[in-house]
Amino acid sequence: MPAEPISMRHAREIIRLKSLGASIHEMSRRAGLARSTVRETLRRAEKAGLTWPLPEDLGDEALEAALYAERRSKQGHRRLEEPDWTAVHRELKRKHVTLLVLWDEYIAANPGGYSYSRYCELYRAFEKTLSVTMRQTHVAGERLFVDYAGDGVPVVVDRLTGEVRMAQIFLAVLGASGFLFAKSTWTQTLPDWIDAHEHAFGAIGGTPKFIVPDNTKTAVVKACLYDPQINRTYAEMAAHYGTAVLPTRPRRPRDKAKVEQAVLVVERWLLGRLRNRIFHSLADLDDAIAELLLRHNEQRILRRLGVTRRQLFEDIDQPALKPLPGEPFEYSEWQVRRVGIDYHVEVDAHFYSVPYHFARAEVDARLTARSIEIFHKGARIAVHLRKGSSRKHTTVPEHMPSSHRRYAGWTIERIRQDAGKVGPATAALCEHILAARPHPEQGYRACLGIMRLVRSFGVERVEAAAARAIEIGARTYGSVRSILDNNLDRRPTSGRAAQEAAPILHPNIRGSRYYN
Repeated sequence: MPAEPISMRHAREIIRLKSLGASIHEMSRRAGLARSTVRETLRRAEKAGLTWPLPEDLGDEALEAALYAERRSKQGHRRLEEPDWTAVHRELKRKHVTLLVLWDEYIAANPGGYSYSRYCELYRAFEKTLSVTMRQTHVAGERLFVDYAGDGVPVVVDRLTGEVRMAQIFLAVLGASGFLFAKSTWTQTLPDWIDAHEHAFGAIGGTPKFIVPDNTKTAVVKACLYDPQINRTYAEMAAHYGTAVLPTRPRRPRDKAKVEQAVLVVERWLLGRLRNRIFHSLADLDDAIAELLLRHNEQRILRRLGVTRRQLFEDIDQPALKPLPGEPFEYSEWQVRRVGIDYHVEVDAHFYSVPYHFARAEVDARLTARSIEIFHKGARIAVHLRKGSSRKHTTVPEHMPSSHRRYAGWTIERIRQDAGKVGPATAALCEHILAARPHPEQGYRACLGIMRLVRSFGVERVEAAAARAIEIGARTYGSVRSILDNNLDRRPTSGRAAQEAAPILHPNIRGSRYYN
């Protein structure tokens, strides 16, 4: 049985080494072939009259025909049917598909066809004719490469003043099919980055196994070859869609050659066609981009493969994508905060309470459009409805220590109401106390103390003591208590206060003490 053809590169090397006088053992070692194979090749070269140097116009096919003429004649010069290498290349992108599987199918359909080694050799030769990016091995539905184009597009945001703002172009390209998605955003910040990803998932109708960004600060908090730290919101978004973020190695653009090539396509082909057009909104720009992407994905035929990117996407990538979740991702941001001594956390100029025993602790705050969640070592300790930047406090009573809860419900209105129930003099005295302090809250305890004297001395005596305190200008709890302890409330008062049941309070009435 005739021997199987060896690589023509090896055949040329054996003939060259023979001309240099190398031994069979040396030729076998250098070519990595068995000595019997080397002897057989030399025998065939001698029979064909081939010596070194070989003619310059003698290609690999002609050399193979000269060395293996006997084999071709025994096959009756039967021309073997050439496999569809384009289809083979597409099939190899499918999961679990190998050249051996495809060769088995080829032999089943073509008995007596190419041997497995020759089949692999011919496919490798075809693969070398493809572009650099197409030679990379990408499994169907595995990776979505994302990035921003280096150049933006000017957008006129004010027709009257002619103010121009640069729009950024977000790109996403699937590895196996090369299907391209693009969308405009105002910035490259985290909210726009997340929103663009969600539009990309909607455009391809599913999610890949991995998202591959570069080490931009929006996506990667800390770049590292072995353990990169992903932005927490970005990681949450990926987990919601059942995918994972797999950043490229730092300073290794070839790791994402697909999207780098897409950037060139957008900058040279898409942006070049938009350079003379005027846009007044992102929606107008996105409509123009969609028209050009339609031509790029669905009308341009890939050289060597003979199909469009849309056809490759529907045939290879789309069936392998994971389905989209039922609910959209709720955008959130994370902030590290320190709890104050008053067990409140400041978030966007508003203060939110946490349980008091977390005072001074470091916590993580998760901000959504409607809520604020506060976590300590991964456990949620508080949740609040989000408030505006009002410099006010939102306090949950359960978060307060018991000693603070006694005063938490007291307000100026409540103090006025309860003081009025004791009597008009007590109400007037509390008004004086609250008005005399720089902050009314500083008079809460004095007013509460005066009203609680009712428990020990009764309503009539407290009311009388309040009237006497107003008469003498006393404005403290201690003064009222002293009046009651010394029975001064039972002595008759002099002047206007003794004649009237309640003192008259008015900003235009100065009182007798003004003239003393």
